[in-house]
Amino acid sequence: MSDGTIVVATDFSDGSKRALEYASTSAKTTGAKLLIAHVRSIPDLEDGEGMLHAGVDRDNDDALQSRLQSIEPDIDGVAFEHRLLRGNAAQEIIRLAKDENAALIVMGTHGRTGLMRLLMGSVAEEVVRQAPCPVLTIKIPEKGS
Repeated sequence: MSDGTIVVATDFSDGSKRALEYASTSAKTTGAKLLIAHVRSIPDLEDGEGMLHAGVDRDNDDALQSRLQSIEPDIDGVAFEHRLLRGNAAQEIIRLAKDENAALIVMGTHGRTGLMRLLMGSVAEEVVRQAPCPVLTIKIPEKGS
């Protein structure tokens, strides 16, 4: 992975923060560059599926861009860029990884099961199935689990 690219998908959740921590450590160790990406879901394409905007107005690209720009690795010396994408979350993450010849995708997962997973879908599962490179998912246990 030396001098490669690691895509870090963020939905601004605790799982995404943990994913960034892991990806930053990997990037520092290998010399890889991070692409910190957020996908703005298009409701007509997603019908409730996709990465949530945790308190950010879905129609405000400036707010999303600002929030995305505030996410940086905690480790000095790690090269990174931000990407605000639009569309289906899983498909855009996969497309970015392909376009950038990524060595790894790191993303948090909400760990939904059963009915919630059926209703909300699983971005992480789709990325794992279709990604052109290895995918590391970071699960944050639900409160009370």
